[in-house]
Amino acid sequence: MKIVRYSIGSKAEYGILDGEQIQVIDGTPFPEIKKLNQFRKLSEVKLLAPCEPTKVVAIGLNYYSHCKETNNPVPKEPMMFYKPSSSVIGPEDKIHNPGCDRLDWETEFGVVMKAQAKKVSEKDALKYVLGYTCFNDVTARDWQAKDSQWSRAKGSDTFSPIGPWIETELDPGNTEIAGYHNGELKQKVNTNDLVFGVPALISYITKFITLFPGDVIATGTPAGIGPMKSGDTFEIKIEGIGTLRNTIA
Repeated sequence: MKIVRYSIGSKAEYGILDGEQIQVIDGTPFPEIKKLNQFRKLSEVKLLAPCEPTKVVAIGLNYYSHCKETNNPVPKEPMMFYKPSSSVIGPEDKIHNPGCDRLDWETEFGVVMKAQAKKVSEKDALKYVLGYTCFNDVTARDWQAKDSQWSRAKGSDTFSPIGPWIETELDPGNTEIAGYHNGELKQKVNTNDLVFGVPALISYITKFITLFPGDVIATGTPAGIGPMKSGDTFEIKIEGIGTLRNTIA
């Protein structure tokens, strides 16, 4: 099932996408979905980021291939950092460079929470997940190297493209993801290369941080990161989900 969030006129709604038709949801899909007997055409709405997270908890160095690419040791526990809700944009929205010298893409598999989660076991972790989406961990690489922490480099406005929707039926431990810069394949990996899989991440994060409905976990990027410039397009394609496309303003 594909859950979309979209604007129609002056209001935003959630719905279930089936082909070119959207069935409207009563309120939000958190923690449960209540369908209404109302329908929209996909062509008549603007897709938004599929959720409104209070925060994005992102993970660094979480693919074996990326650890090798960056000559870093494999972490013994997840490396967490935050991206604020103000950095979130949706499909087809523009990414703005706030003045850095190098603006990089990072193709990521996103996890969207459906219920409040605190001190969750790995065994129960997926019960708290609504579904999965595409995520671009846009990064000012020169600022990341310069700053002692990553708030500016990772959390600037428009640095968290999410979408195009949330897919509820997916195996997070065996899914192909790929990133395309101006149509050229730059990143490709299966989530079975993750150092810490989705259940382990949820359990670890919630030892310290409460996750709320709509919060997103960005699970890390594989090898193949690189720079984007004005006018470029970057697409993230995830098996079973779809394509998140954004351009650089």
